[in-house]
Amino acid sequence: MKHIITLVSFALFFSILKSNAQSNMDFGVKGGLNLTFFKVKEAEFGNNIETEAGYYGGVFANFEIDDTVSFQPEILYIQLNDFRFINAPIYAKLQLSNKLSFLAGPSLNYFFDFFTNKFKVRGDIATAYTITDAIDIHMKFVIGFTEVAPNGLFIGAGYKF
Repeated sequence: MKHIITLVSFALFFSILKSNAQSNMDFGVKGGLNLTFFKVKEAEFGNNIETEAGYYGGVFANFEIDDTVSFQPEILYIQLNDFRFINAPIYAKLQLSNKLSFLAGPSLNYFFDFFTNKFKVRGDIATAYTITDAIDIHMKFVIGFTEVAPNGLFIGAGYKF
């Protein structure tokens, strides 16, 4: 419940920013499926990949710099079985066409109940396809820089207010 209140607070904060900002800012919500890949060593046969499925949801803001470049921070709550964390990517967004965009940047992560070092920095690459002015579908890949930070694939949809 505490995490839902935090996300709602961020949503209200971004909506206040949107109401006070110029037209070069968009605000919205997003969510979807999270597939996380863990490397597991099995006997003497080498590394195998195990996959866990979960979900994510959160808010984003998009600050347009010009017609092709924008800045898009996000705050996402992720749950994967009993594993919960906040993912906050900070994207540079490049508009490749009217419908397709590419995003890349660092990802700040806070793990609620997993690691001793609860804060980790990872890298994200993503793509988004605009269906309507308000709705898009997106896919991102999160790269862990250490062996304890698993990689993840996110597939979902977003809605701009």
